[in-house]
Amino acid sequence: MSDATAAKNPQEVALPKGYEPADVEARWGRHWVENKTFTPDPQDVLEGRKEPFSIVIPPPNVTGALHMGHALDITIQDILCRFMRQQGKSVLWVPGTDHAGIATQNVVERQLKKEGKKRDDLGREAFIERVWDWKKEYGDRILNQIRSLGASVDWDNLRFTMDEGLSKAVREVFVRLYGEGLIYKGNYIVNWCNRCHTALADDEVEHAPKKGKLYRIRYKMAGGPLADGAGELIVATTRPETLLGDVAVAVHPEDERYASAVGRKVVLPLVGKEIPVIADAYVDREFGTGCLKITPAHDMNDWALSKKHDLPVITVIDDKGLMNDNAPEAYRGMACAACRQKIVEDLEAAGLLVDIADHDHSVGECYRCKSVIEPHVSEQWFVKVGPLAKAAREAVPAQTQIFPPNWEKTYFEWLDNIRDWCISRQIWWGHRIPAWTCQACGEMVVATEDPAACPKCGGALTQEEDVLDTWFSSALWPFSTMGWPDRDADRLKAYYPTSVLVTGFDILFFWVARMMMMGIHFMGEVPFKHVYLHALVRDEQGKKMSKSTGNVIDPLAMTAKYGTDAMRFTLASFAAMGRDIKLSEKRIEGYRHFVNKIWNSARFALMNLPEAPRATLDEALTNAPLANRWILHRLEEVKDEVESASLEYRFNDIAQSLYRFIWSEFCDWYVEMAKGDLYGEDEAAKDATRRVLLTVLSETMVLLHPVMPFVTQEIWSVLPGIPEENNGRELALLPYPQRRPGCRDAKAARDMAFFQGLVGSVRTIRTELCIDPARKLPLVVDTEGAYDGALSVLADNVHLIAQLARVDSADIGPGKTGPRASGTAVVEGARVFVPLKGIVDFGAEVARLDKELGKLDKQLAAITGKLSAPGFANNAPADIVAAEREKLAGIEDARAKLAELQERLKNALAEGE
Repeated sequence: MSDATAAKNPQEVALPKGYEPADVEARWGRHWVENKTFTPDPQDVLEGRKEPFSIVIPPPNVTGALHMGHALDITIQDILCRFMRQQGKSVLWVPGTDHAGIATQNVVERQLKKEGKKRDDLGREAFIERVWDWKKEYGDRILNQIRSLGASVDWDNLRFTMDEGLSKAVREVFVRLYGEGLIYKGNYIVNWCNRCHTALADDEVEHAPKKGKLYRIRYKMAGGPLADGAGELIVATTRPETLLGDVAVAVHPEDERYASAVGRKVVLPLVGKEIPVIADAYVDREFGTGCLKITPAHDMNDWALSKKHDLPVITVIDDKGLMNDNAPEAYRGMACAACRQKIVEDLEAAGLLVDIADHDHSVGECYRCKSVIEPHVSEQWFVKVGPLAKAAREAVPAQTQIFPPNWEKTYFEWLDNIRDWCISRQIWWGHRIPAWTCQACGEMVVATEDPAACPKCGGALTQEEDVLDTWFSSALWPFSTMGWPDRDADRLKAYYPTSVLVTGFDILFFWVARMMMMGIHFMGEVPFKHVYLHALVRDEQGKKMSKSTGNVIDPLAMTAKYGTDAMRFTLASFAAMGRDIKLSEKRIEGYRHFVNKIWNSARFALMNLPEAPRATLDEALTNAPLANRWILHRLEEVKDEVESASLEYRFNDIAQSLYRFIWSEFCDWYVEMAKGDLYGEDEAAKDATRRVLLTVLSETMVLLHPVMPFVTQEIWSVLPGIPEENNGRELALLPYPQRRPGCRDAKAARDMAFFQGLVGSVRTIRTELCIDPARKLPLVVDTEGAYDGALSVLADNVHLIAQLARVDSADIGPGKTGPRASGTAVVEGARVFVPLKGIVDFGAEVARLDKELGKLDKQLAAITGKLSAPGFANNAPADIVAAEREKLAGIEDARAKLAELQERLKNALAEGE
């Protein structure tokens, strides 16, 4: 609606003509922080005044920058937190960041490299100090970006996984688990990153498809040929350089090809030593030749086989990715890639290489630097997770529900097949393992406080060099952020367990399952009641966003261009449970128009609200016109829709319900229908409609606030008649709008649907016949077949029909009929006629409709041909076939209507009407 049509005597409005989000967002963002709007009082919970609702933010890496996944995550959490405050709950939303051991150390090491230095040049203490300096300068970047999204977190409870309180919790957990025998140190095969020079947990290895080679190599039989005369076994491998560490060749016990080889020995190529041939059902008879080389030090599965068959472990690749002294002299000191090339050359020269074939396979990469992972045997610290995993598995869904529930299966599969968790990392930045070794007697001391000397002999102690896996401290996040190990901490007693965890499905194993393990073990109950796993934000074609592809949509750029509310609403609109979001800038721009629509509707209301209305809502409903009764009825329905969708994590339904109500029903219908009273001379009717207008606008702002916090707060702050008590100007702390059973009016709903249908039918006839929008039309309505009350609805609102349908005469009643040359429709049993004589050139219109029908016939032929084409219905995806059939039905329906209209016009033309 334009300002020109807003009111006959518009007053000066407190809201400027255009909405400028940058100023509004900065102002209210500061206000919320300075006034501690979102800092709850635990005593409200402990003393029984309020129920708790708590969330811990998935702590972003301190090195990170906001991306669309973060924006979706924060938007969903904020909707929940703001909604739960409206429900009267004491809401704690804990913000914080993760120290991101490997990533942060890499960042600082890159800085040092530019200075021509390495971390070893500084030494451990100076390097750690350098990292803290970096954190002070750059570490708040991601938090400031989260703040810009309007996140209603408790900034007074900001946590960092390396702060004093969390460090204390980490030590306490490590010491207790060690004392319970659930943490141990030992030699084991681990995922090793040669670039980051540290061990990684299984979950930190990303598997990527690679094009490689499959090498088939001859292993000569020792002691002569087999019974069938074969003098060799052919072994297939993708990593020929590791054969230098082979300790056996395995075949399947039921593979008849190699039955006579089991128990014999083969000669290890290029090394010359003899190794046994063993049988194990692990071997895949269909892969390669069915003969598997066993290299325990450099393959996870081979490691397990070596334990089962009591085989030796020979490491030939060191922790830098170089061939070590266990390799033959010719290969020592070579990098893996160079060694592979030389091994292949030497095998070929010795006549031991059968062939090389292309081979597609999956290769493990470091989740941080993307270097290829090298399985490596070393001394590491581990958590024995079996007992912890059992409790975490049993808790779902009995105590913790996962949404969508299909993720439960994945959660169970991971826990059922879990291996001990390698928690030591060979870096400096992180929680240093609280274990010391006596230099004199070898005593191991694990303690929460640094020991001064060996308790056994008084000798000097040396602390472990390794730090803990970043995910170890993150696993404690729900209770460590609330004051644990102090079990008397008010926040811990009031807000643990947390209510819901919102996060991406990609860290279900990294983080969610581990928090379940630790929460149950140390707190005796699950860390959260619900887990909501949101989907990915993809580009508009459904492709994953990546810098290399060039399809990344920057949330900060979008908020700067269109405003935070528009971006938040876009994300919420497409956040259907379990379904990836296909995002485009156009969609965000479209919802910026929605923000403008809201702003203009508020300006319209304020122009017509020079002061608070005198009438109460009950008084306004006495003898109220249809528009007022209907919009209040719809408001009650929207309250129900938004509340149920919020409680069920149907964020798209929240957004779509509000969008439909505000844009179509409130702005496009109600405001237009209310203008008659607002501009009229009847002061009582004017005041009553003002009361309804203010009620609907104000309560809609409360409903919309969790999704669009900024524009709603700005509008709320200038509405007339809002009491200052009960945080009247602080929209974020207002309760959810109360229900008004007396406003529910099924009759008004039906009457309005009939009224809208009639006006819509006239508008459709005007559009189909290309009649000038300014041209007023005659109208005839036969109400004989309509429901009881239909006639009175039209009679009472004939002035609105004239206004909204651009009608200059209306003949309404039972048995009425229009001339043959009329546009017609049927609405709720009522027959609608728009006489066309003198308005439409029948001859020209018949010719125009001929062209339109011709276009539709071509479309029908194309779609029919596609659907009947051999193989289309059977081979095309079901959703595409269904879409084509739906399109066909729509065109057929449109064609039938145009053909019917053309036939009437032809008849009218023939009869000279």
